[in-house]
Amino acid sequence: MKISSFLSLGSELCWAGLLVVFVLIYHPASAQRLRVSNLKCAYQSRPLGVQSPAPVLSWELSADRRNVVQTAYRVLVADSPQKLSQNTGNIWDSGKVTAGASIQISYAGRPLEPAKTYYWKVKTWDNHAAESPWSAPAEWQMGLLSPRDWRGAQWIAYEQLPAERLAVLPVDGKKDTYTGNNVLPLLRKQFIAKKRLAKASMFISGLGHFELLLNGQKVGNHFLDPGWTKYDKQAQYVTFDVTRLLKSGPNALGVMLGNGFYYVPPVKERYRKLKSSFGFPKLICRLALEYADGSREDIVSDPTWKTAAGPITFSSIYGGEDYNAVLEQAGWATAEFNDQKWRSAIVVDGPPELLAQEQEPLQTFDTFKAQTITQAQSGKWVYDFGQNASGIVELQLKGRRGDTVRIAPAELLGADHTITQKNIGRGYYFTYVLKGGGVETWRPRFSYYGFRYAQMTGGVPKGQPNPTGQPEIVALTALHTRNAAARVGAFSCSNDLLNRTDKLIDWSIKSNLASVFTDCPHREKLGWLEETHLMGSSMRYNYDIATLCRKTLLDMRASQAGRWAGAGNRARIREV
Repeated sequence: MKISSFLSLGSELCWAGLLVVFVLIYHPASAQRLRVSNLKCAYQSRPLGVQSPAPVLSWELSADRRNVVQTAYRVLVADSPQKLSQNTGNIWDSGKVTAGASIQISYAGRPLEPAKTYYWKVKTWDNHAAESPWSAPAEWQMGLLSPRDWRGAQWIAYEQLPAERLAVLPVDGKKDTYTGNNVLPLLRKQFIAKKRLAKASMFISGLGHFELLLNGQKVGNHFLDPGWTKYDKQAQYVTFDVTRLLKSGPNALGVMLGNGFYYVPPVKERYRKLKSSFGFPKLICRLALEYADGSREDIVSDPTWKTAAGPITFSSIYGGEDYNAVLEQAGWATAEFNDQKWRSAIVVDGPPELLAQEQEPLQTFDTFKAQTITQAQSGKWVYDFGQNASGIVELQLKGRRGDTVRIAPAELLGADHTITQKNIGRGYYFTYVLKGGGVETWRPRFSYYGFRYAQMTGGVPKGQPNPTGQPEIVALTALHTRNAAARVGAFSCSNDLLNRTDKLIDWSIKSNLASVFTDCPHREKLGWLEETHLMGSSMRYNYDIATLCRKTLLDMRASQAGRWAGAGNRARIREV
């Protein structure tokens, strides 16, 4: 081959290569690089228990080129995954809507049914005439929109607070005329799933707080459900998908109840900031069963439920929690348990309005092991976890049946190196009575505190001299608990002091993210609203708190008097 021919061929190959690159860049197939993702309904991904009859939808747009904006969208909502996969929006087809908005898109289709699950997806167009493919499907489940949707469920309890001891106002300046403790009950219901199940949904409110078990297994990973509200006006309920925990044939539901802010027991030697006495612990629930053949059945709270005193012997949001493992009844939340000695639950009154818990739940996050364990005084062991945070402890120990240990948390140490609760509410602690027979693990269920240190009495850390045979503390761990709002922002710079300051502020924010924005995680735990005002921008910069902010607006509405407490204002707030 001549050199000139070779050069000519090289030029042709070069131009061909450039042409291929040009085609790859500008070919209409590039429209497929426009994508829709992160679909949310009512500010959450795949939410359960949506309360609004016209929830707001949102999504995010991404593209592989610059200067891309949405110019139109189309939303499909169907009542089955099959219809949606066929691009059929039998519940709502928005059609192609010329708009750049991708947030606060209000659902505008057929009326939504309570407890029903809906499936949806989106496609968009951009300013380059590109059309995205359909997004991945998303879904939401509706909550219970009216009292009749509870299918006859009733508030039930172990006992009822006498009317003369009801105290809606939290502070009256008077001394307690009654001192004593209340029963923290267990409630159970045995039932039979008659056919093959397709889906099972639980709608439940237990006041002040509850822990739900199904066939002996804890449902979910929430802490302190439901969120705090003004209980003489309203309460929240929580929705769980419990399909995987159910089985054909006999099943059993079990619920443990704690006091929370619903009832603060006036027990001597335990801290009590407020005198909240809305009632003794109570429960309302509806388990909605959907069978594979399309039929439905509901298991609701009513007097056929059985109840008994539980192993939690003291529960206070302000005073701590006591647990007596000797009182445990093995298998009480399973279908095999014999409850003939239990009493029937009684029907009681409850808050006049039930709303879905749409804010993120509280959950357990960081875990801290003790950095040091010191014997401050004889019989007093102080654990230093190295970080001040809101939370609880997890205790692992072994010893004799009936032995008792006490854990008192605190932010500070006194001059004698023991813990001090002088400035954060004296008289807060946990106690645990052992059942014996191996290593036992326990953590509080219905109370939390702000602490860095924990003082142990009645036990001896593993590896330390123990001549009197006290319970051996295998481990004591601090668990940080907070609202599960996702982290969406961060700060860092070249100045170490500013970085550490930001970390300190962030711990303060995290430790006060509960079901309200609290002023502190120990002495008061109250939402005075200055946190929302003064720290609002910092919290929104760091955390996705849209749902918690919406709850704050509803709490403000419920706490106001006069015309602002009406349903019209509630509707306006829900549109925010």
